[in-house]
Amino acid sequence: MAGASLAAALAASGARVLVLEAEAAPGYHATGRSAAFWTESYGGPGVQPLTTASGPDLAAGGYLTPRGALTIARAGQEEALDAFADRFAALGVRVERLGRAELEGRVPGLRPDWIAAAHEPDCRDIDVGRLHQDYLAAARGAGAELWTRARLAAAEDTGSGWALAMADGRTAKAAILVNAAGAWADEVARLAGARPIGLQPYRRTVVQLRIAPAPSAELPLVLDLAERFYFKPQSGRLWLSPHDETPSRPCDAAPEEVDVATAIARLEQVVDWRVERVEHRWAGLRSFALDRLPVYGSAPDCPRLFWFAGQGGFGIQTAPAAASLAAALLVPGRDSPVDPAPYYPARFG
Repeated sequence: MAGASLAAALAASGARVLVLEAEAAPGYHATGRSAAFWTESYGGPGVQPLTTASGPDLAAGGYLTPRGALTIARAGQEEALDAFADRFAALGVRVERLGRAELEGRVPGLRPDWIAAAHEPDCRDIDVGRLHQDYLAAARGAGAELWTRARLAAAEDTGSGWALAMADGRTAKAAILVNAAGAWADEVARLAGARPIGLQPYRRTVVQLRIAPAPSAELPLVLDLAERFYFKPQSGRLWLSPHDETPSRPCDAAPEEVDVATAIARLEQVVDWRVERVEHRWAGLRSFALDRLPVYGSAPDCPRLFWFAGQGGFGIQTAPAAASLAAALLVPGRDSPVDPAPYYPARFG
């Protein structure tokens, strides 16, 4: 999503764009494994401006459908829940405090120890597949070129631009190298002779369950205040994550049985639903910088390398604003939808 969205924005601005995709098809890794929701609190206060700024574009494109989100809390977590709600309400996010009686109407079968929630009525589901394909189509329509199976093997800054070599022998030249390589972004930086910024990929697991009773299509996205699970309905099934963050090397991530079991065990602590079958399971990598904010901007030690990485699990819900921000930094005369300063790579020294 990062490369596709920025390619579309740059090509529309008149730039000549070449997209290098290491896999046979774009979106194979994190983009194709998203839990597919847009909610303004997800990612924290530092990410919220990007999420909020992306909402109108996503809505205008028809990519969002109503869902609503509940961040639920147990007895003893009331102060932490109040702090969560107050923090995001102060940023302009619509947040409503709900008590136990209101929760019961929204999450049937909720166990008694869950007593309150912060409700975000503006949470939406995202049509990730169509959004990604539309970005790719827009990029191509504006003249961008896409190479697949184009794994970068060498990148040399010649003083006037980049000489790039792929593992299959293809070569290319570019004035600017945009590093939108997700979990592999530090590896790309090393290839280019730039200092890595310490991106850490983490494995995140999602399972699709058949449960009884079947989840209502009106069930909101339910998140744990302590960040131990989240779940939502999907086509008559339940998508569930244990909110795991297991450090990983860059790879084609696969789910571990222990994480699947953990997810189900945590669900059983929340609701009295019966899990009838695990129908599908998958995992993806979410990559974070040390401060867990995305990294957008020119590398201080290598100005012709532009970072567009570290988007954690929020790269899809922030895609329109992030792409516009990066395009504003790369193309003179464009305005950024949010202040780019918190995301500059220079913050790492």
